[in-house]
Amino acid sequence: MKEIRIHGRGGQGSVTAAELIAVAAFEDGKWSQAFPYFGTERRGAPVTAFARIADRQIRVRSQIYEPDYVIVQDPSLISAVDVAGGVRENGLLLINSEKKPSELKINTKARVRTFDATKLALEVIGLPIVNTALLGAFAGATGEIRLESVNKAIRGRFAGKVADKNIAAVKKAYELMGE
Repeated sequence: MKEIRIHGRGGQGSVTAAELIAVAAFEDGKWSQAFPYFGTERRGAPVTAFARIADRQIRVRSQIYEPDYVIVQDPSLISAVDVAGGVRENGLLLINSEKKPSELKINTKARVRTFDATKLALEVIGLPIVNTALLGAFAGATGEIRLESVNKAIRGRFAGKVADKNIAAVKKAYELMGE
């Protein structure tokens, strides 16, 4: 089983990102689940969402404390939340940042990769909505979900031009992270 924790801020689509990961994994023929963790936070407050992917039924229902992967949608959270907390040594932190991983000074043995999802989202979608760009980057960096399955998940959630723009962002991010 692979476990994913997503850190973002209220309104950034962290919960949607987790749900899209789970749907894409399901499209790949895997078992999956997605769920949020937040209280009465307002827009902009830190939010955490989780996803699990497995080849067999998932029976655990707890939060994820030792993720294989961590996705950070807002780099300002690095100083506010322990985004690397519990991540496995052979895990990956994927951070939305224009900076190099070494510049972030994150204390972890896990691999850290950065990707400027904000820039890509502004170029392709026209808005700083980074969740789908980071989803494409996650798929490209890990191979845990297929690009075609991510596209199906997006088409199931969005329609028309919104879906088209998000799929274009996913594709570009996927290609850039695979390089």
